[in-house]
This record gives sequence, C-alpha cells and structure tokens, in this order.
Amino acid sequence: MAKDDKNPQGKRKWYQLLGDGFKIAKKSYPYLPWLLIGVFVVVTGGFILIGFLLDNWILWTISGVILGPMLAMVTLTRFIESASYKQMEGMPGAASAVIGRIRRGWSFQEEPVRFNARTQDMVFRLIGKPGVVLVTEGPTNRVNKLVEDERKQARRIAPNVPVHTVNVGTDDGQVRLAKLMKSLKKLPKKLTSAEVSVVAKRYDSIKTNQLPIPKGIDPYKMRPDRKATRGR
Repeated sequence: MAKDDKNPQGKRKWYQLLGDGFKIAKKSYPYLPWLLIGVFVVVTGGFILIGFLLDNWILWTISGVILGPMLAMVTLTRFIESASYKQMEGMPGAASAVIGRIRRGWSFQEEPVRFNARTQDMVFRLIGKPGVVLVTEGPTNRVNKLVEDERKQARRIAPNVPVHTVNVGTDDGQVRLAKLMKSLKKLPKKLTSAEVSVVAKRYDSIKTNQLPIPKGIDPYKMRPDRKATRGR
C-alpha cells in the first residue's frame, strides 16, 4: 500500500495535534515553554544527581532521561486541557463540548433542551445514575424559568426520579466549565443502569412520537428490557 493511502489527505499526525495544542495553551499561559523546560531539567537532573550519590549513575540517568520528557508531556497535556476550558468559558454552548466527552453510563443530547434566543441562555439534559441532571448556561436567576419548565416536564415523565441542576458559569455559586465533569461525578447515585435505560427511552419516545405525556409514569415500576441494562 502506498504511503499516501496510509495517510489520507487531511489526517494530522499526533505531533501536529500536540503542536496545535501547545499553541493554544501558550496563548493562555505564556510561561509554559519555560515551565516545560524546567520540569525536564529538574526531573532529569534530579535522577542523575541521585545516581551519582548512590554510585549507580547509569541506571538513574537512563530513568531520568525517560521520565523527564514523560512528565513534561503530562504537564503539557494538563495545560492544554486547562487552556481549552479557559478559552471556551463564556461561549454559548461551551457546556456541550464538555458533556460530549462524558463516558458510558449517561444518556444525553448535545443540543439544549431549553433555549432563550434573546439572551442565549440554555439548558442541557443528561440522564444517568444520579437521575436527571440539568446543566445550565447563563445567570442563575435568569435561567431559573427555563430550569423550572424542564423540571415540570421531568415530573410528568418520571415523577420519582431525582432532578439535579448544575449552573455553569463564572458567577458566585456557579460551577466553572473546567470543573463541570467533576461536579457530575460527585452527584449521588440513585438509579441502576436498567433504570437509567428506562428513563432515557421514555424521553426518547416522547421526543420521537410527540404525544401527550401520560401522568403517573414511574420508572421504578416499569419492567425494562433485559438487553437494555446499560445507559448510553
């Protein structure tokens, strides 16, 4: 197979992506290049020094040369992630970018379920073991109306399922974008995987069929499909 076939046009290599990430991080942290050099020098030099003190400098030098770049790479990755969050913060729909990285066990859609076109306030909905989680963008007092409308719908679809609200933003009492994932993980687990699947399917059926929502539906009393025992 020709080399061009293995690397189709437009496909970037890992070091190119890393270089792009470095440029992004450097915009937010101008001191980053010196920090990375410092990490490499301190780690590598520290191992070499220990090697001389223990009279085994060859082994310790090799370890330092290996671990120095590795720790510098880990540091760079952390700063790239932090800079990405910092630059996205305040942009409409930024929470969706974080939600899109969530792992298995959750059901969600990237589009907001409630949206105010004038103020750009929005509410995203996730369904997981904590229950229904509403992630908002916008000032807390202004987005409350959207949240309450979505809570009313949640009470009609699954009345016994807990509903949590996570307000993303930079105001007091709000969760910074970089800490959104951690906040979701801290929520208490109330549902099983099977119950998560039942609630998610109920929302999907309402959205697909656009039928009136029957009252009194209780996911704890519904018999889920045994094959659907995992959330998306």
